[in-house]
Amino acid sequence: AAGSAGLGTPMQKVIEMLTSMKVKGQEMMDSEKKVFEKYGKWARNQTLVLKGDISSAARKIEELTAFADKADSDVAELGRRINDLDAEISDLTGQKKAATEDRKAQHEEYLQVSTDLAESVDALERAIQMLASQNYDRAQAEALVQQLAKTTPDGMPRVLGAFLQERRALRGDGGAGGPGGAPAVAGQSTGVLDMLKKLLDEFREQSGETEKQEMNAAHAFSMTELHLSDTIAADQADRDEKVVTKGKRAAESAEAKSELAETKAGKEASEKLLSEVETTFELKSKVFEENQQIRTAEIEAIGKAVEILSSPEASGSYSKRIATAFASGPPASFLQLARRVRRTTSSDRAVALLRARAASLRSKTLSEVAAQIAENPFAKVIDMVETLLEKLKEEAANEAEHKAWCDKGLKANKLKRNKKTAEVNELQAQIEELVPKIAEMAGTIEQLAAEQAELTKAIADATAIRQEEKAENTAIVADAKAGAEAVKKAHIVLKEFYASQGSLLQQQQVPEMEAYKGMQRTQGGVVGMLEVIASDFSRLKSETEASESSAAAEYETFMAESEATIKQKHDAEFKMKLDMDQAEFEKSTAEKDLASVSAELAKANDYFEELKPSCVQVHVSFKERSAQREQEIEALKEAYRILDQKKAAQAADDRGDQAVSGACRGSRGPPTASARRA
Repeated sequence: AAGSAGLGTPMQKVIEMLTSMKVKGQEMMDSEKKVFEKYGKWARNQTLVLKGDISSAARKIEELTAFADKADSDVAELGRRINDLDAEISDLTGQKKAATEDRKAQHEEYLQVSTDLAESVDALERAIQMLASQNYDRAQAEALVQQLAKTTPDGMPRVLGAFLQERRALRGDGGAGGPGGAPAVAGQSTGVLDMLKKLLDEFREQSGETEKQEMNAAHAFSMTELHLSDTIAADQADRDEKVVTKGKRAAESAEAKSELAETKAGKEASEKLLSEVETTFELKSKVFEENQQIRTAEIEAIGKAVEILSSPEASGSYSKRIATAFASGPPASFLQLARRVRRTTSSDRAVALLRARAASLRSKTLSEVAAQIAENPFAKVIDMVETLLEKLKEEAANEAEHKAWCDKGLKANKLKRNKKTAEVNELQAQIEELVPKIAEMAGTIEQLAAEQAELTKAIADATAIRQEEKAENTAIVADAKAGAEAVKKAHIVLKEFYASQGSLLQQQQVPEMEAYKGMQRTQGGVVGMLEVIASDFSRLKSETEASESSAAAEYETFMAESEATIKQKHDAEFKMKLDMDQAEFEKSTAEKDLASVSAELAKANDYFEELKPSCVQVHVSFKERSAQREQEIEALKEAYRILDQKKAAQAADDRGDQAVSGACRGSRGPPTASARRA
């Protein structure tokens, strides 16, 4: 009976409002859980992605650092080797120059000695010839030698010196002789002649020995020069190769260092973003946990309040005592009625204000508040408005914080996407530029190789043709020489025969008998033809020799030009291969970088897709939502001011009601007419 009596009473309305608040609080709690679960999933995924990026960047930094250090070490080592080769080439060049100068001095000395010995041999031969042609005695022979030394300065002075030395040696041997130690054959020049012949043999032997020494020295110099030249050429080729390798490694080191700097910058940005994500997630987690605890406690408190208010002690007592008292109590005075009208008018004004603002702003929140103000008790309405004001302010602050976080995340993501897109476009353009360039280089290399092969084949063919032509010309010249000799001999035989026959006929001719003279009438024709044939052979020989000389010169010119062209094309092919290797290395590096940057761009795009639902795809802009929320807050504040004035008036009215109620209870009976009028 008590429960049914409480239906429609303020107590029942309070219970209903608390029950609605509990349901709404549970819904808000569940909604907050879903939002935080979604945010937590995003934060964990983003943390994993960023940690993966940082780990990949760390490995890449380690690899690039090691590569750059190795390249710098290679450059330094190649520089030292190049310096060593320069020093060795300089030393070998100095040795070659010194050996050449020594060889030149030796050859000049050989020429001087050889000339002196040749002159001495020539002088001895002339002296021996003169002594052998005349019968000189010894004294005359020695005088002749001395006279020749004076009249023939080339060689004879040395011969005279050697002669005198030899003579002193013979005298010093104590040989038997006449006065002055002369030999027993002092009256003849035989001893002097023998002595000169001995000197001639000695000079010839010395000349041969000198010639042999010169040949040995020339051969040794040729071998030394060949060894030094080959060593210098090999060192120079090794040096050129190392210079190219050094330049290539230096370029690779610079490129690795540039990529290393970019990777470090990207790693620092990822670490910074990871720190922000983790810090924000930690703060949001604390706020979420606190909110959940508060919401749970609030729901429990509301449930407990509903349980208490629904009990017979509260609801039944209110229905039985207060509602009945108000229903059967003394009639209200005019003052109380006026105050009730004023209270109703103030509530209606607040409700009208909120409904008008809700219609203009299309605010569901203000509509719900207006409905609750119209249905709920005044004290509960004041608390509800205050709570809603605080809630709206908190939502505005949270939304502003979320907006700042979205703006920051979107800005960083946009910068990263723009940067990675630009890098992808640049790398794709670089690869697209390198692909035809490499193909063109490959075609050029193939063409150069084919041209070298053609030139090599042409040289081989020309050499074979030249050898055949030379053999043919040599055979023609030999045949022409042999034919000319044969014709010459035949011409001499015929000419001598006919000449002898002509002289015999003049001496032995018998008048009555005509002697046979041979074919005298055809003599001139045959001999003339032989002379023509001889001239033909001579002309054939000279023309063939001239043709051979011209062909040999043309062959030498062709060989020199072809070898120079082959060398030029080989050098061009070698340089082109180096350039092609460099281009392929750059293409491979660009492709690796493109794959890495594309992966980073894909991650940035995925992150942007995750940000879209909460930061981009909104039906109302942040500015419009903020303006609407400010207007809602102002409307609630204005309603609160109206209700606050009503609260102050209600307090005064309550004090007056208490005074009137006290007076009524003091009379212990229904008020009189005069009291009712009062």
